[in-house]
Amino acid sequence: MHTDQVDVTVDVVAALVAEQFPQWRALPVRPLASSGTVNALFRVGTEIVVRFPLLPTADPQLRAELRQEQEYAGLLAAHLPIAVPEPLGLGEPGAGYPGPWTAYRFIPGEPAQLDRIGDLDTFARDLARVVTALHGIDTGGRGWPGSGRGGPLAAQDADARSALALSGGLTDTARLAEVWDRCRDTPGHDAAAVWIHADLMPGNLLVRDGRLAAIIDLGTVNVGDPAVDLMPAWNLLDAGARETYRRALGVDDAMWERGRGWALVQAINALPYYIETNPVMAGIAQHTLRAVLD
Repeated sequence: MHTDQVDVTVDVVAALVAEQFPQWRALPVRPLASSGTVNALFRVGTEIVVRFPLLPTADPQLRAELRQEQEYAGLLAAHLPIAVPEPLGLGEPGAGYPGPWTAYRFIPGEPAQLDRIGDLDTFARDLARVVTALHGIDTGGRGWPGSGRGGPLAAQDADARSALALSGGLTDTARLAEVWDRCRDTPGHDAAAVWIHADLMPGNLLVRDGRLAAIIDLGTVNVGDPAVDLMPAWNLLDAGARETYRRALGVDDAMWERGRGWALVQAINALPYYIETNPVMAGIAQHTLRAVLD
């Protein structure tokens, strides 16, 4: 998917696990299928999943980000009415892999998609309860840190226009540009920043027995505009469940349009980038862009 990504092998993973976590040495290691774009995933035994960034680096910043992700997992686990990843360890660079990596307890489930969800309205209400709880966690007065999703939507204008220019043969860019202009110019978030997941994509919402079972991949957790967490309204839900999600969250018109804008900018950036390399992500992007035009 990325020109400079590292292709991690089972043998490398097994050797690193055995060296750094000898208590797991005897457990079998196997790759875990995923359409994710940030990490290669491997099962270690039945209870553990290890995550290897596709773009590893020895830069201390990456290690700090992975450590922070694990700290945020503990924060969210204490407040959310649903499972989140439980950290088990932080791995270090070693032979065959030049960066840090992480270990979490495995959560059974499948990535959300329409044919795996028993009742979309129930799913939308369940997700809204989780998002409401997330947005209600005390931030200690923190504000948006200045990077990542959750800041002013208008700051995404250059990226959105560049991606629209690359997508002329892939989607209705003329209509999408009109929607983007409207969303971009919607009044911004003028209340206190809240905790946000910021990447509620279908692959980060696990379904088990037709119900929402877990929210995973906490690498984008941040403090900022809660509108970012409206993205599932367009990247997953149908029109009816979209309205159920909105009602359950009590969202006003301005926040709803900012949420539409975040969904649009995520999808229009993903579509030309993944159209040849990740059909699942490209398909989600196309679904999202059709939905934002409704």
